[in-house]
Amino acid sequence: MTLTRLFVTVALLSLASTAPAAEPVASAVIDGTAPGFHPLGEADFTNVNCDADTWTWRDGVAHCTGQPVGVIRSKQKFTNFELVAEWQHLKDAGNSGIFVWTSEAALANLKPGSLPPGGIEVQVLDLGYTKQFEESTGKKADWFTCHGDVFPVGAAKLKPFAPVAPDGNRSFPRKNLSRGVGQWNHYYVRAINGEIRLWVNGEEVSGGNDADPKTGYLCLESEGSPVEFKNIRIRELP
Repeated sequence: MTLTRLFVTVALLSLASTAPAAEPVASAVIDGTAPGFHPLGEADFTNVNCDADTWTWRDGVAHCTGQPVGVIRSKQKFTNFELVAEWQHLKDAGNSGIFVWTSEAALANLKPGSLPPGGIEVQVLDLGYTKQFEESTGKKADWFTCHGDVFPVGAAKLKPFAPVAPDGNRSFPRKNLSRGVGQWNHYYVRAINGEIRLWVNGEEVSGGNDADPKTGYLCLESEGSPVEFKNIRIRELP
């Protein structure tokens, strides 16, 4: 490592929050079965810029074709909350995500093929995406992971927890816990007063604080590949 690169690395790490891991969370909370949680289903979301048949709901499962790129959003805004969701990709190298605290401005006049230029994204990425990216671009996939990155999008801001991406923008997971295509993954997201923390398959891995905005809509992404979500549950907090 050159001296210049060392200085840059140290500078980026200094920008990242070293907030300690959260206190142990009861399994009933992580599973969304604790008192106060309630399900979010088809009636709780509205289309923003997808086609009418991009998202279909059957037996409590949200099926997304991935076409076109776009989002559906919650009808209600949320500020402080705990969110539980399970997801699985149906195709290798699938891409999707959950947007948190998405503002009205970021969703206004959003055209098909676009994602909101604002909000905090909790990445939902299949393990095969890394190989596909490297083979198609000839570049090393060192700026993202497939295990639960958390990062601000567009005009949004977030101080990511370490470890961070080389550009200092993303919170990288401390452990690699995601499962591959055709397997269900479990996310538990806790968002309080501008701080967001993500648990992947039962363990806390990433997050950040000082988010701006820190209130807004939840969004589910259609991003070019079929994906499913189920057991979406939320509990609002003071």
